[in-house]
Amino acid sequence: MVVSWQLVFIIYMIVINLYGYAIMASDKRKARRHEWRVPEAKLWAVAAIGGAFGSYLGMRTFRHKTKHALFKMGMPLVCLIYVVILAALFTKLN
Repeated sequence: MVVSWQLVFIIYMIVINLYGYAIMASDKRKARRHEWRVPEAKLWAVAAIGGAFGSYLGMRTFRHKTKHALFKMGMPLVCLIYVVILAALFTKLN
């Protein structure tokens, strides 16, 4: 059985975005409990490797990091960059 790279890519994007959403939920929960937090570098790294949509959705759902200008403007910008890259990639392939 041959698995296409498109299927692998779609599965990767689903998993990394679910992780981005979950990590935002986890950090919000830790913030409320005054526990050790998820480093911002890790939140950005997850967004950078493809989890920007899930991270942004988690940000909005849990109202987490929404007062930080860098997250408020940066996360949608990363999402936009991914939309442009994905559109260019799929346009070029088809």
